[in-house]
Amino acid sequence: MSVLRKKKIENILQEAEAHVGQDKQGLKKVLGVKDLTFLGIAAVVGAGIFSTIGGAAYHGGPGVSVLFIITAITCGFSALCYAEFASRVPVSGSAYTYSYVSFGEIVAWIIGWALILEYAIGNIVVAISWSGYFNNLLEHVFNIHLPDWMLVDPQTAVAAYNKASAALASGATLSPEELASYRFAINAYNEAPRIGNTPIFFNLPAFIIIALVTWLAYIGIKESKQSANFMVIFKVAVIIFVIVAGAFFVDTNNWKPFMPEGFTGVLKGVSAVFYAYIGFDAISTTAEECKSPQRDLPRSMIYSLLICTVLYIAIALVLTGMEHYTRFQGVDDPLAFVFEKRAPWIEKIISVSAVVATTSVILVFQLGQPRIWMSMSRDGLLPKVFQKIHPKYKTPSFSTIVTGVIVGIGALFLQSDLVTDLTSIGTLFAFILVCGGVLLLPPIPKEEGKFKLPYINGRYIIPVLYVLFVYFFRERIVEAFQNIGHEAYQEILFLIFLVVALIIAMKTIVHKYSFIPVMGVLSCLYLLIEIPAVSWFWFFVWMLTGLAIYFLYGYRNSTLARSAD
Repeated sequence: MSVLRKKKIENILQEAEAHVGQDKQGLKKVLGVKDLTFLGIAAVVGAGIFSTIGGAAYHGGPGVSVLFIITAITCGFSALCYAEFASRVPVSGSAYTYSYVSFGEIVAWIIGWALILEYAIGNIVVAISWSGYFNNLLEHVFNIHLPDWMLVDPQTAVAAYNKASAALASGATLSPEELASYRFAINAYNEAPRIGNTPIFFNLPAFIIIALVTWLAYIGIKESKQSANFMVIFKVAVIIFVIVAGAFFVDTNNWKPFMPEGFTGVLKGVSAVFYAYIGFDAISTTAEECKSPQRDLPRSMIYSLLICTVLYIAIALVLTGMEHYTRFQGVDDPLAFVFEKRAPWIEKIISVSAVVATTSVILVFQLGQPRIWMSMSRDGLLPKVFQKIHPKYKTPSFSTIVTGVIVGIGALFLQSDLVTDLTSIGTLFAFILVCGGVLLLPPIPKEEGKFKLPYINGRYIIPVLYVLFVYFFRERIVEAFQNIGHEAYQEILFLIFLVVALIIAMKTIVHKYSFIPVMGVLSCLYLLIEIPAVSWFWFFVWMLTGLAIYFLYGYRNSTLARSAD
């Protein structure tokens, strides 16, 4: 089938060299292993460690540290598979390009479309988080108060006004905190400027930071690299300081029970914790700007993942040791929360660090998305203008501007809740295809200076792990079958996972698949089924939209299609 036409690795490498030779319009090769590692840390250590870890700790208790280990192992399998591809296909495009090699054009398009959820749409969430941290910094450190109507999206503002009005009208007894929150919502609604009778709300700080970061990404990778390196050094230093300072306030009694809601409670935080990890794959989008991509890309992915995992586990244990897990309900700034009464001056340092941390995430994602679009444009799946390289700055100029406009407008007006889960689905989807794609690559001998994924025969290990999984989850399996007629979609997804995992285990026995990529596929599949079903609905809507665009434009304009004609 023509939709499954594949690209050969040697052709991709030749095309990349050809683009460099066209009027010397190639990207600047300025990144070394240290820069790439810092970019990985910049992408991973951000909103997750400063905000979503609070909700995960409330559900999972101190056991959320175990979830960080599980998620790190899951990402570790994927990182090794990314490293294999990065060593063989050292060009921009990330999972999109890798899928083109392994699965064919339509799958590559699907994953390229899904990656928009991770980079562009995911960056909307990060920008909204940045706005909250920035406003907190202005109020508590500089005593500057921005108008409420320029700090919130329209949907959130109207919903808060309606809820507050209903609560106050009911005459129910309200706590001082609830009363202050409801009055805040009503005042924001009443003070907002209007067009006719419609109040105007928008998130101005989120838009401004996207505009500034887009400008930085536009003017050059060298400037972006220097900025990212500085921000990483600062925020890692602050996190280490928080871990050391917090250790003096840890009460080990708060670690009991370690998993208050059992493993099920720990897994409730899977979306939040996984969202904290996405981004290490953004390193692969800068392949054409690396001095030695086949050597440095694999190393930097693994280094950044290991460093971030150690930081995450340490911070989770310190937070849940300082405060009982039940106190993290509804806490959006857990690091500042635990020091609020113990050491207010540390809270101010954390506020500054949160702004810096989320800025670095925005920067890396704003670098990643344009380079994926550039690769898709080179393949004819997007208009040629997306591959345009700025003659002076040597960056994908048009793609960078489009990314900035999409993310900026989204950050100005959109809510962030649903987008977090959509981002996790898109990222896990990419991880699954990268891990599965490694299994389809032709074997090659180990070359000096290149990463080679070690082969571990999964013929016996994978079936044994499947049996152990079924044993430990036997109660959930029985309950899912007993209540299948009126069961939640989550359990139906769980049963589907069991069937798919069994098929993969049987295929591993027959074909002697390598353990690492198979475990990457299975672990990412499991994390996928823990994401709420409503997010899956919107994900499929997103995918159908992408397929419509592919068949209307990409299918006919594909470089492979034209060469076949």
